[in-house]
Amino acid sequence: MLKFYFSGAPNPMKVALFLEEAGVAYEAIPVDTRKGEQLSPEFTKINPNQKVPVIVDGDQTVFDSNAILIYLGEKHKKFMPDAKYHGEMLSWMMFVASGLGPYTGQAVHFRNFAPEKIPYAINRYAYEAMRHLGILNDRLAKQKYMVGDQYSIVDMAVWGWVRLVPFALGEDAFAKLPNLKRLVDEISARPAAPRAIAIKDKFTFKAEMDDEARNNMFRHLKVKVA
Repeated sequence: MLKFYFSGAPNPMKVALFLEEAGVAYEAIPVDTRKGEQLSPEFTKINPNQKVPVIVDGDQTVFDSNAILIYLGEKHKKFMPDAKYHGEMLSWMMFVASGLGPYTGQAVHFRNFAPEKIPYAINRYAYEAMRHLGILNDRLAKQKYMVGDQYSIVDMAVWGWVRLVPFALGEDAFAKLPNLKRLVDEISARPAAPRAIAIKDKFTFKAEMDDEARNNMFRHLKVKVA
């Protein structure tokens, strides 16, 4: 059975959504990042980058959420755009992986978790996150889904981060992104979405963002590189 190493963060939730949508049998294995379980030698063996999600599918180990979505989509032949959209699919998956996710993640960090409120950093990452979100919103003004005319892994990849826009950018941010909110609301209303989100509720994760959690999640606090 496929093993799914996860937490309740945006990237693992993309994969959880696919697994629930596609009806793939899996074993959910929690990795409590606030306790530092991602730093263990055992986990580092399957992902040297020490981040979730990871899947172990027989003799295949795949890390990075968008790589996992592509792997699962190709293997199970589900939620993949038509072949004529293959280039678009790859482009938008990489857009999410290299742009939307990192910038939104940094916006969340500097807005909500950084020990110092640095106006330059908050503005920089909020601007870039909104710029990437605006590109998605403009595309969805022209078509219902991100690639082609059917719900696909690209929409799942977008959903993982975009559903947290209010936390990243404030409660009023969605007012500027009506097309994107329409997609996220549609996906969140699908039966698989609440099942995916509820996976974490079967386990106990550390809730406190205390010194232990900050040191485990934000390693630069302990290791100065400059």
